[in-house]
Amino acid sequence: MGLPAEDLTLLEEKISNIIHDQCEPLIRPDISLVQAEDKYLIRITIHKGSHTPYHLKTKTVETGTFVRVGSTNRLASSEIIAELSRHRQNASFDGELVYSKGIEEINISTFANQYAEKTGETLTEKIISKLELIRLDNGKYFATQALILLSDDEIRRQLFPYAIVECARFKGITPGNFIDQKTIDVNIGLQADQAYQFVLRHISQSSTDYVGVYRTDRWEYPVIAIREAIRNAIIHRDYSLTGKDIKIAIFDDKIEITSPGCLLPSVDFDDMESGQSDIRNKILAPVFKKLGIIEKWGNGLRLIFEELQKYPEIGFSWKEPGLSFRVVFQKTNYHNTGTTTQEATKKTTQKTTQKTTQKITDRIIQLLKTDPTLNRERIAEMLGDITADGVKYHLNKLRKEGRIKRIGPDKGGSWEVHNL
Repeated sequence: MGLPAEDLTLLEEKISNIIHDQCEPLIRPDISLVQAEDKYLIRITIHKGSHTPYHLKTKTVETGTFVRVGSTNRLASSEIIAELSRHRQNASFDGELVYSKGIEEINISTFANQYAEKTGETLTEKIISKLELIRLDNGKYFATQALILLSDDEIRRQLFPYAIVECARFKGITPGNFIDQKTIDVNIGLQADQAYQFVLRHISQSSTDYVGVYRTDRWEYPVIAIREAIRNAIIHRDYSLTGKDIKIAIFDDKIEITSPGCLLPSVDFDDMESGQSDIRNKILAPVFKKLGIIEKWGNGLRLIFEELQKYPEIGFSWKEPGLSFRVVFQKTNYHNTGTTTQEATKKTTQKTTQKTTQKITDRIIQLLKTDPTLNRERIAEMLGDITADGVKYHLNKLRKEGRIKRIGPDKGGSWEVHNL
């Protein structure tokens, strides 16, 4: 294997000429020699360019631009070519203007309420302009694609019918039989939390230990990592791609999160702990940060990495099927028993109810001994695994059993604990 020294100069020139003559804009390859015993290898490195799209000189941009999909080269679609052109201009799709509807007609009430709740600020036209959700063109303000995606207006469904999240819980380890299904078609500022709640409903949580009256819980999956993966899917998806939505699939042995648009070239998912940050949607990203969906630039991948360290039994992988990006959280110790989480929970409920009830009442008693002025909302918050209504049920039960007594009014009173 290798080339003799006398052939190197001629071959290097030939490779340089082929690249120069075939590609437009001009590509400058980095050609170096690697010695292997008495022969040489020619190493050709093509660095990421900033003048995209690159295409064959003998063809037009539309007919000569190709992208790598898996192990094949495919002709780039018009949407991909447009995205590559925006990249050259350091622009993003979400910053393009929408001229078909005036900004005063677009319904952004839910987004305005969410913004006020998260930031404490009223969403005025000045703030909307500062966030570049609207821009001036020929003396008139128009909405950007980002504002449309954050709106509750019918125009969002017209322009972005696939800007939704499809969630599914399947029975078994392959797609097919649905146990549950949900389409999340609200504005994208609300999608991450609703998708995350769907996942939490379909994975189990168990008690690992008690510290005093406080329960230590552990989910079967690293939920913080899953939350960040869902957020990344929504903020970094390519909204210019039509006919593609975000998919969250929960199986007995894994969770898959798939988002339209390939991984950005500057992001390496194999080096998550380094805190990388790159942004596809340059207008939406600062808005998501204001809303608290993005906590800190470059923090999402690091959080995923750190959370995975606590779950050695969960494998993590990523791939790019077609023009999408998918992350997979896989149970490495999964054994197919044919029983879903919901079925297993149902079977064990009757066996554990009495034992659980006893634990809850004992913990409530211990809390009331420590602080007799606690109300049911505060007790529920401290226990962490029961609602205020649930606490009310147990308090009434304890009163009937004569184990506690209420002294004074509901507000401002206290509890008296009886040792039976």
